[in-house]
Amino acid sequence: MQARPKILIVEDEPAQREILLYHLQKAGFEALWADNGEEGLLLAQENLPDLLILDWMLPKLSGLEVCRRLRAHQDTKHIPIILLSARSEEADKVQGLDIGADDYVAKPYSIIELMARLKTQLRRHRASLLGAQLRFQDIILDAAAHKVFRAGMEIKLGPTEFKLLTTFIEKHGRVLSREQLLDQVWGRDIYVDSRTVDVHVGRLRKSLTQYGGDDPLRTIRGAGYALG
Repeated sequence: MQARPKILIVEDEPAQREILLYHLQKAGFEALWADNGEEGLLLAQENLPDLLILDWMLPKLSGLEVCRRLRAHQDTKHIPIILLSARSEEADKVQGLDIGADDYVAKPYSIIELMARLKTQLRRHRASLLGAQLRFQDIILDAAAHKVFRAGMEIKLGPTEFKLLTTFIEKHGRVLSREQLLDQVWGRDIYVDSRTVDVHVGRLRKSLTQYGGDDPLRTIRGAGYALG
């Protein structure tokens, strides 16, 4: 019998937490919870959940710090994290994703939408655990190990640049507009300026060419970007 996916909720608002627990258990998930950042971090390290729903504003340790510490540890760095926050400014959303959250949901949120996002993150995580590798010319992206190599040299990428490269390789040869990239990498409900895409594409280019080699990314004026 296949084990039920284990979801950890770290949320200090009792009403929000109870709603999440109810819907997760109703959907067949095993649900754990903590009401502060320190306990949430400990539960994540001890139980290695399949996914973490993490509030930004928490007692004792903020959600951002919990996310940062989990991403810094080998055993927990690949756990999918959905960050919840009443902070809806563009800079806050970008900061949360750059620190390593896989998705960002602004409060108040639709529980139906949150459950859909959760299932999407679980599917992506399971696919990465299968050890799939994406390749383009001399670039190899190892989804399971969360590593990138070019011409045999390891390339260190931040979480957002890793997602960008994944999208480019999956759709190589196609021109992707800034709006399409925002949707694929940041999520359609995260309203960030399209210039944010340019900044992260620039970082990705710099990383991919740090040991030499041609820039594999093309800028198509007025249209977007393409790999190859």
